[in-house]
Amino acid sequence: MAIECADVIIGYETYLNIITPLLEGKEVISSGMMQEIERCSQAIEMASEGRVVALVSGGDPGIYGMAGLVFEILSAEEGKSISSEEKDKNFRPQTSELQNFRTSELFVEVIPGIAALNAAASRLGAPLMHDFASISLSDLLTPWDVIVKRLEASAASNFVIVLYNPKSKKRTEQIKIAHEIISKYRNPETPVGIVRHATKPEEEIVITTLGQMLKHKIDMQSIIIIGNSQTFIWKNWMVTPRGYGNKFKIAG
Repeated sequence: MAIECADVIIGYETYLNIITPLLEGKEVISSGMMQEIERCSQAIEMASEGRVVALVSGGDPGIYGMAGLVFEILSAEEGKSISSEEKDKNFRPQTSELQNFRTSELFVEVIPGIAALNAAASRLGAPLMHDFASISLSDLLTPWDVIVKRLEASAASNFVIVLYNPKSKKRTEQIKIAHEIISKYRNPETPVGIVRHATKPEEEIVITTLGQMLKHKIDMQSIIIIGNSQTFIWKNWMVTPRGYGNKFKIAG
């Protein structure tokens, strides 16, 4: 296991609290929200010193996680080094610039995890059996007008839609706007699954309809899966057909 092999564990404190038994005997560095760049930069710096570092994300690190930011930082540092060398053919790197060269040669491994959409889907049945779009309603890093365009395009294209970060204490209107957009293209009886705290002890699962969706509790711990025009409910399971029934005879 990557955590067992690591000298240093770095992560968001909420996620580290979930894996407390695995942290015994490790150097642990935790931080709060909005410190993602600091966490990744510190992990890179410590790894460049020869330490084995595990940077912990929630779910899968490559899906709304820290993997992309690590690569962004590394590529930016490498770019600085290359541009400096090209400006001066007699370039001799100083200590800080040598650091940049080392980071570009670090061994980086992305350990796959179970993303929140996978966990939520497993609790609902098989809602992601056909093409789907995953959209975060947080406009902290993505302009809201871009999010609106993605909602329109995915709804019009009959994708199953997964909504991340649907509602916070401050962001209360985005989910209403998203619901309004999707409702232009979907029947109000379209199945919708809402899973809070997926796979955790406090897990809550609701299967409802698009028309009734906003009447249920939705927060930042929620993953919402909105079915396409073919999605149906069977014995409290949410199912999106893959298309086998259209091509082959299914007994029953």
